[in-house]
Amino acid sequence: MSLLKHLWGDLEIQLKESMFYHSASLSEIFSYTACRQLSQMFLAIIFFHSSEYVLAAAIHGRASVTLKSLLISKNYILAMFISFVEYLIEIIFFPGLKEHWWVSNLGLAVVIIGEIVRKTAIITAGQAFTHLIKIYHEERHELITHGIYGLVRHPGYCGFFIWSVGTQIMLCNPISTIAFAIVVWRFFAQRIPYEEYFLRQFFGSQYVEYAQRVRSGVPFVN
Repeated sequence: MSLLKHLWGDLEIQLKESMFYHSASLSEIFSYTACRQLSQMFLAIIFFHSSEYVLAAAIHGRASVTLKSLLISKNYILAMFISFVEYLIEIIFFPGLKEHWWVSNLGLAVVIIGEIVRKTAIITAGQAFTHLIKIYHEERHELITHGIYGLVRHPGYCGFFIWSVGTQIMLCNPISTIAFAIVVWRFFAQRIPYEEYFLRQFFGSQYVEYAQRVRSGVPFVN
């Protein structure tokens, strides 16, 4: 009988510890820090993609715009899902990591800068800006070299690179910050030479001179 009481006592202690752990975990997930950082993240994502669609519709006409203008792919969804998983794991087991507000606020500032750079690029280019690489020259496709394009050749890519990395800094996600920087950089490091091959075909020496004079806007990509 005493053995059963002892076993029951141990079980009761373990249940209480488990309930305390889970309640502590839930309190971290629904803490002010998590609610603020995750709400900022969701708002950043919603604004980025909805504004991409709205601008594309305004510039090219609604009939010419598809859901692809939202710029949401399977790889993108997977990357964002992994970043959220990292955030949840870290806020439960390492909540102090998310309390570096100067880092989170810096990330928010980086997100805003990335948005401004990209949207400025879209508005400046107007109908010359498309989400898909053009492999055939069209009349409305002109070489834009003024405004923000006088500072970097690919401000749209530059803005997205800044924005994507900024979202992870804002969440204080160290692993995803590095991963996003590497993955997005590699994507543009392959995309820019491919796109510029056609731009040289379209604009000849005019684009060659422009490319020599103005940097790409993505680090370490000529």
